[in-house]
Amino acid sequence: MSLPTRFRAFRIHSDASGYRSGIETVALTDLNPGEVVIKAAYSSVNYKDALAGTGQGKILRRFPLVGGIDVAGHVVASTDPAFKEGDAVLVTGSGLSETRDGGYSEYARLDARWVIPLPAGLSLRESMLLGTAGFTAALGLLRMEDNRQTPALGPLAVTGATGGVGSLAVAIYRQAGYEVHAISGKSEHADYLKTLGAAEVLGREALATTRPMDSARFGGGLDNVGGPMLAALLAQTAPYGNVASCGLAASPELHATVMPFIIRGVSLLGVASAGTARDIREEVWRRLAGDWKPATLGQIHLREVGLDGLPAVFADMLEGKSLGRTLVQLGNVA
Repeated sequence: MSLPTRFRAFRIHSDASGYRSGIETVALTDLNPGEVVIKAAYSSVNYKDALAGTGQGKILRRFPLVGGIDVAGHVVASTDPAFKEGDAVLVTGSGLSETRDGGYSEYARLDARWVIPLPAGLSLRESMLLGTAGFTAALGLLRMEDNRQTPALGPLAVTGATGGVGSLAVAIYRQAGYEVHAISGKSEHADYLKTLGAAEVLGREALATTRPMDSARFGGGLDNVGGPMLAALLAQTAPYGNVASCGLAASPELHATVMPFIIRGVSLLGVASAGTARDIREEVWRRLAGDWKPATLGQIHLREVGLDGLPAVFADMLEGKSLGRTLVQLGNVA
């Protein structure tokens, strides 16, 4: 397959003219060096993408860069023998739209060490419906189970349950055999969350306690919001349960005591999806293509846009209006 001369990409700048982003026509030589070039089929939109695309968060470490922390497509050229033309592959995180050009581009040039062959059991479209959001949710569960989490400890709570990570966590954890209690301030979406697999949908008041320890209500959980809700979840976690922290939608602060840790043996586990080691990354994707692939994946609320639709999606996401996942179509459906 011949390589393109010019193609469209959503690029982000910050210079003397200010912070700005939009669609530009670029060449491969405008992108960071990399061993693998792909024709992109899909990307997705994550909260981090909205922060980067608008400048409301300090995400990018150099400029200009193509946005998008996820991408999936087919290899069109590779200097690494591990990949050949036509291979279906994906990349999530791994410095995309942070230190190197990301996935909001019709073609992407990638660092081979982070390129994952598309696992059997997933289509390119499904891989980006999951994307960093699904990877993060699954990584949280992997970390919990590595620390002896089991369904017998009790239900897993998922905060911020209507967002991308939250929606997929509900679906993935249910598929993995856990009872899931979805926690959300959006009561109008309770039926949606139950469709994904939530046994119960609770309002934010379920995590309103300010006590350092409260009755054990959950076996553990995944927290997307931080702040007082994370502290309350720790206070209500059963002995030797695990809470995985992956977000700060409400607050980066945590005002808590050590009592859940030293009295109940509760563990607080960090989930940093962007820098995950390759062997762990491959294991997470193997599980997502296999026994953790949600039977309800097709029920995830989905919005599909092209590159020109990104600014509106960013605005909705930062205003708390997003539900489920947004898929970005970049090329021919594959």
